[in-house]
Amino acid sequence: MERQLTTALHGHVLTNIGAWSSDGQWIVYDLRSDPEGATFDGSRIERVHVETGEVQILHQSQNGAKCGVATCSPVDDKVVFIQGPEHPTPEWSYAANRRQGVIVDGTGATNLDARDLTPPFTPGALRGGTHLHVFSGDGQWVRFTYEDHILEGFSRPTADHDINQRNVGVSAPYGRVVVPKNHPRNHDGEYFSVLVTRTVAEPEPGSDEIKKAFEEAWVGTNGYLKAGGERQKRAIAFQGLVVTPRGETLSEAFIVDLPENPTLAAHGPLEGTATRMPHAPRGVAQRRLTFTAERKYPGLQGPRHWLSSSPDGSWIALLMRDDAGIVQLWTVSPQGAPLAQVTRNPWSIASAFSWSPDGKWIAHAMDNSVFVTEMSTGKSIRLTPRVADDLAPRPEACVFSPDGSRVAYVRNVLVGNQRWNQIFVVCHPEVLRRI
Repeated sequence: MERQLTTALHGHVLTNIGAWSSDGQWIVYDLRSDPEGATFDGSRIERVHVETGEVQILHQSQNGAKCGVATCSPVDDKVVFIQGPEHPTPEWSYAANRRQGVIVDGTGATNLDARDLTPPFTPGALRGGTHLHVFSGDGQWVRFTYEDHILEGFSRPTADHDINQRNVGVSAPYGRVVVPKNHPRNHDGEYFSVLVTRTVAEPEPGSDEIKKAFEEAWVGTNGYLKAGGERQKRAIAFQGLVVTPRGETLSEAFIVDLPENPTLAAHGPLEGTATRMPHAPRGVAQRRLTFTAERKYPGLQGPRHWLSSSPDGSWIALLMRDDAGIVQLWTVSPQGAPLAQVTRNPWSIASAFSWSPDGKWIAHAMDNSVFVTEMSTGKSIRLTPRVADDLAPRPEACVFSPDGSRVAYVRNVLVGNQRWNQIFVVCHPEVLRRI
């Protein structure tokens, strides 16, 4: 049976992963004034106790800053989230290239990533905004997506300068990054931050070049095994926009292997220049995993979703349409083995999804209910009753608890004549017996 945890008249928003505290006792979320949670205007990060319903405020932003999209560390009590500008102005208000990561724990809030907006820039600092921060399986690194403020003003690339494009980056605990305070929006950060993907403004049709890197996931709790048996400790799977030989833009799955030390430069400065994007560190290797241009419904498709890796790193799950046009679960190996179709349901999967900690199940929304799919058989089991369209589980998140016994999600609840996003959990006896 499903159980409602929150009742406040706010739009409650869960992140697609990392919603549970490491001990499985709390669920972290942000609040928005919009009942649907569509407007990023909240100023609090909260958590609710799964058993008692107690609500705690983890962070209250100050001076007009907005915050949200919170995730928990898998090993301790840290929570990381987006925060927008304090003292916002028309020239510097919340935007994709003007946000940062903040970490809270029992001692207070600290900046995750440093920002330096005045050249020459500082290695380990960024020049724009970060989004959707998620801890690695060991709780040491944080991955994010990034947009560049310095290059935002360029609408077209030239031989002399790049343009802003979404990329994926990481923050690693390699010492505090201190930047000059010669710009009012510069600030220090506790982690060393770099970009790890490479995009181009105009990909060669039919090539593996991409013009956007997004909707990423850590691969495995402790990386994955390469074909030769060597363990790649850290890697990130992500969606990348390619251009087909016919000139169509598609989303395909990619992976980037990360080095042990992300502070060493390779083909250009990690911090970038006034006309060039930050470069990836030495030892980064980006490659393509899926090639779907010839399918009836090419490209990754369906609701907005982040790639998701099995805990052992052996499979990366994604969504695509089958030949009937129905959105199904598929998997691909981080080594690039052929795609495998997992589900063959009559309804399209309708949400982002997450793996159970034992790697046997994926939780997702479908047909106005929460389901779990057994990955070995593709069988999908309905956990919640089917409801009306306007009360269906939201598409942003269906998140397994750390012990695999429960799934957290958000759906609308009717209060008077208005519907509000509220947080629910559900467990199922059959699933509990088999996990």
